[in-house]
Amino acid sequence: MKPQPDQPVNIVGAGLAGALLAVMLAKRGFSIRLFERRPDPRRSESERGRSINLALAARGIRTLERAGLMDAVRPLLIPMRGRMVHDRHGGTALHPYGQRDNEVIYSVGRGALNRLLIEAAGRTPSVTLRFGQSCLGADPSRNVLRFRGGVEQAEYEIPLVPTIAADGAGSPVRSSLAFGAHVAVHEEFLDHDYKELTIPAVEGRPALDPNALHVWPRGGFMLIALPNTDGSFTATLFLARKGENSFASLAASAGAKEFFQREFPDALALMPNLPAEFRTHPQGQLGTVHTAPFNVGGRVLLLGDAAHAIVPFHGQGMNAAFEDCAILDTLLDSHEDWQLLFSAFSRERMPNAAAIAQMALENYTEMRHKVLDSKFVRQRQLALELELRFPRQFIPRYAMVMFHPEIPYGEALRRGAVQAKILDEIDAVAHATGHLDLSMAEHLISEQLTPI
Repeated sequence: MKPQPDQPVNIVGAGLAGALLAVMLAKRGFSIRLFERRPDPRRSESERGRSINLALAARGIRTLERAGLMDAVRPLLIPMRGRMVHDRHGGTALHPYGQRDNEVIYSVGRGALNRLLIEAAGRTPSVTLRFGQSCLGADPSRNVLRFRGGVEQAEYEIPLVPTIAADGAGSPVRSSLAFGAHVAVHEEFLDHDYKELTIPAVEGRPALDPNALHVWPRGGFMLIALPNTDGSFTATLFLARKGENSFASLAASAGAKEFFQREFPDALALMPNLPAEFRTHPQGQLGTVHTAPFNVGGRVLLLGDAAHAIVPFHGQGMNAAFEDCAILDTLLDSHEDWQLLFSAFSRERMPNAAAIAQMALENYTEMRHKVLDSKFVRQRQLALELELRFPRQFIPRYAMVMFHPEIPYGEALRRGAVQAKILDEIDAVAHATGHLDLSMAEHLISEQLTPI
């Protein structure tokens, strides 16, 4: 079926990706029906205690600019120029994300950003917002989308074609498609969970450097903290579900305060509400969702977390979902058939989604453990030096992901593996001789890395 400018398009989920996509498709003239199970956030408080703060980077920024919304989003952002690593003795060290003025990422509250995007969608006449509507799934065999909603919570159906599901990691649409064997789904849950906590402002001022992402790496677990516009920080503890140092052991002993006193004493001093928050805030799960394909013909497309949820350790979940929106919008320029459009999107995004999922998992090991390793710190400095000397060929993998949206995730993963081997070779010689062999570096880089 050829996409028509005035054709109704169903979007399930008015979270970050769904609301943004509604704005982008409405700009093209499509009539959008946007369904959301939660109440209208413009009239209610956003959920608390389960939302890891978000990091907006270049891929997300580029999509917001494409949608014409970046200027509106900018007041919500706090720039973070690097990781502030906190050791066990209260010492700190800033590890910059990059070495250029524009190589920063931005902390943003999920609730405030989601509300802004929904307000933007709501101002668009061709977008119809329907809150309190729980999607029960899609039935491609009958060509219907099933919901429950309204005062009486009655069930109803609407025509399926075309539907874009942006209904999150627990997507009912994805579950229904998997149940009907239309897509294959594999979910990998991490054996670590998370709990959101708070570092409040002190007399209206931030208790920590507000322009850094704070990390307390402890090998098998870690605490992080991201700044908020009110001077507070959203802190998140990532910890094993079971075992000696785990959420289960802390729940059994009611020893959260003692645990923080032992592992994060400088953070504990800034968290007066820790015991109550630890007791009452929910414990969230972390995992990766692999789906194949992302579409069922031209009838249903899975997008964002509904297609490829990832763990949060690379700060790319939102950025990848926003990039999905940009890719779909771009593909509309060259595809006049829903099936060809959805299939092209699936082919392009599946390998890149798999790549960022892998890198996000690897970044957890880096954040909680490697940042304290002398070899890691040494090679990180070496990578920055090589980037300065060979800027078109050697770009650290983290920088490719966060600051270079023109480089696909899959290519960042591939080049990153090549660069890691180059770093090992150069570092081994430099560590043994005490100096950097630039001729060796130039030879390896020119031989193995094509210019970007």
